[in-house]
Amino acid sequence: MDRLPCLFICLALLVSQTSGQDIFEQSSDLLVREIDDTYRKGLGFLAGSQDERGCWSDSSYGSEPGVVGMCILAFLARGDDPEFGPYRSHYKKALDYLLKAQNNKTGYIGSSMYNHGFSTLALAEAYGLTNDLRLGPALEKATKLIVSSQKQNPKGGWRYGPESQDADTTVSGAQMVALFAARNAGIKVPEEAIERGKAYILSCQDSSGGFGYTTSSGANLPRTAIGSLILSLAKDTESDAYENSIEYLKKSAKFGDQGHKFYSLYYTSQAIFRASPSLWNSWNSQNFKQLQSTQTENGAWNGNYGKTFATSAALLSLALNYRYLPIYER
Repeated sequence: MDRLPCLFICLALLVSQTSGQDIFEQSSDLLVREIDDTYRKGLGFLAGSQDERGCWSDSSYGSEPGVVGMCILAFLARGDDPEFGPYRSHYKKALDYLLKAQNNKTGYIGSSMYNHGFSTLALAEAYGLTNDLRLGPALEKATKLIVSSQKQNPKGGWRYGPESQDADTTVSGAQMVALFAARNAGIKVPEEAIERGKAYILSCQDSSGGFGYTTSSGANLPRTAIGSLILSLAKDTESDAYENSIEYLKKSAKFGDQGHKFYSLYYTSQAIFRASPSLWNSWNSQNFKQLQSTQTENGAWNGNYGKTFATSAALLSLALNYRYLPIYER
């Protein structure tokens, strides 16, 4: 099913409401079409550059399960039917690749917790949208691996491997988002895991509201977006910690030309979307214009970690306009 007609239906229904879920309430139909055209063009690149294994070979990162997971999310996020829609074969090949990458015994996906977190998120979002009977057991195993890894970590977070004894906000953020998505999908996630993970994330916040890497020093935009997003997903939005993170984002959020810009866009868009409709409208318009102007003729975006990662991250920063995936709902 094409998602664009649904966008116009949603627009007609939502313009008279004041809900935080409103999108495009101050936008023209032309902007809706332009965003969708840009998104479809990006999906066209991903579909055309996928190899027979189900992954991507534009760089070494294109075969990483975490990046394949992001591509799966990008295919799902527009709302095209994963079983009958135009990208069904590409989605299925990517999902097959992801499931083959999982250790059947431990549930571990890939060779790092970065890969595991994004892969688990993809499984969780796909679980509620398709009838693939493999997804439930795979998601449950992947979720248990995240929880068991945290239990033996003295900091209450996660780092590069399941046995790591230290933690950082970027790896921990990926696991936390995956846990929230798994819980949304009906997988049992201990509340203790959520609370310990949140406590670690908060231990990395400084007085300005920004979040550092392994401690509260060295705050930057993507890590603060992660911290703010986690607090929002945990429904901890009345706290000073959350309010301070939003103030940091207001001052720092930008497209930028830093090396991690697409990674930053991926998280910053989610954090700002949850912050307020007015802040989101401003950010969304700026982000779209920047992405539209930098998208290449074949639909890709160029980035330090290859076109596949850059393109999937760019698309997911726009995907909140559709609000189709459960993790993208306020």
